[in-house]
Amino acid sequence: MFHPALVATDLDGTLIRTDGSVSARTRAALHRASDAGALVVFVTGRPTRVMAEIVAQTGASGLAICANGAIAYDLDSHRVVRHRTLDVTTALRLATEIRAAIPDASFAVESGSQFGREPAFTTIWPDPHERVGDITELLLTMPATKLLVRRELCEIMLASARATIVRIAGSAAEVTTSSHDLVEIAGAGVSKGVALAEIAEQYNMPARNTIAFGDMPNDLPMFAWAGHAVAVANAHPDVLAAADEITASNDADGVAHVIERIFP
Repeated sequence: MFHPALVATDLDGTLIRTDGSVSARTRAALHRASDAGALVVFVTGRPTRVMAEIVAQTGASGLAICANGAIAYDLDSHRVVRHRTLDVTTALRLATEIRAAIPDASFAVESGSQFGREPAFTTIWPDPHERVGDITELLLTMPATKLLVRRELCEIMLASARATIVRIAGSAAEVTTSSHDLVEIAGAGVSKGVALAEIAEQYNMPARNTIAFGDMPNDLPMFAWAGHAVAVANAHPDVLAAADEITASNDADGVAHVIERIFP
């Protein structure tokens, strides 16, 4: 039976239920894996500034990968271990060219601990200390862990916008998405897969001994690297197609189902 040394899981839409909670069953499953000797790592698009609540719900410790791989974060000391940002010159060029190609787009800058947005940009994680202003000003005064582009239209139109952004970014940045109306841009070479591989190397854990759980396209690099990839039933079609296994939905404790099976 497969007994992974490394259990990597996305949070929103995968481990976390739609109501924002982590079930008692899922919490117990995570501890079950840890007690069996596995290293459990959260691999999320979330910035570090919105990790505290989830960490408290799970009782997790150790390292987390945040901002789609741009940040490695120590959950115990609340300290950033590694931080890779998007080059300012590149970010400014991308913002200018994306706005020219998609005039109805709005922008925000995520630094990990601080958030800045244009007035038209809406966010699911309000920050009482957020900065609101022009994207050029924000990029010149904040480190850009991620440049966020929002287009509040249907999913098909967002897919078209994402394709345009990918073309504009070329090899200068990594473009992905974790929701139906948001495109996320990080520095070149930044992804969940790369960051997870780096942590695995630190602990001498090969990809073949890793299981990864996810639901959205930003999880695909992690799926490509891990030895066994598991999509929750509510996952994006591209993620379902890339998975080695499909489990129950996030609201039905799909991650827990698999962990309980592999760590009996």
